[in-house]
Amino acid sequence: MFKILGFLLLYRLVGNPFLALIVLLVILYFLDRRYVGIFPSITRPFRRSRQISRLRTTISLNPNDVSAKFELARLLVERKRYSESKDLLLQITDRYEQSAEYWVELGYVNLKLGLMPEGEAQMLQGLEINRRARYGQPYLQLAETFRGVDQDKALYYVSQFQEIQSSSSEAYYLAGSMYKALGRNEDAKRAFEESTAIYRSLPKYKKRQERGWALRSFFAKMR
Repeated sequence: MFKILGFLLLYRLVGNPFLALIVLLVILYFLDRRYVGIFPSITRPFRRSRQISRLRTTISLNPNDVSAKFELARLLVERKRYSESKDLLLQITDRYEQSAEYWVELGYVNLKLGLMPEGEAQMLQGLEINRRARYGQPYLQLAETFRGVDQDKALYYVSQFQEIQSSSSEAYYLAGSMYKALGRNEDAKRAFEESTAIYRSLPKYKKRQERGWALRSFFAKMR
């Protein structure tokens, strides 16, 4: 109803339905980015491209800059350029042998390249160093990898993630999505309900961070 009224008001103001629709969508986008966080950032791809270019320049001037190589590898993963990322990661193994972040990143790249046993072992090596690395997200990545191959293993990794993120709306939304993908609809519904319940119990300063996940859970449990 609000969107319809907003559209009609804008239409009266600008006199063009297409322009009114564009203005309404822009307003909704900025409101979402400010208060909710469901829509992706439209500036992120441009910022990432600039970062990649800057890091390539840094590495060309100083090939021994391992931190620049690691950061570049992570950005390339976001661009789904997994082979190039792996090449960079293998160049710096000796400097990051005790880094949970490193092993999780390398493992994820290998999973995406279809090297499941190697990728799983490397991710677990990283989680052994620090079980809470990346707030437990590697467990969900492992669950997603094994969803269609080994459901028991996928569910085990989901449970490990929930142990780490027991007070997070995001955690229960992601777990619910995984349960739903595995055909565990009742478990999925309970996870979505828990996600919204956790959101209501959060202090005000945390609700901005979790609001988008709570909304996703609310709509997911209705489907």
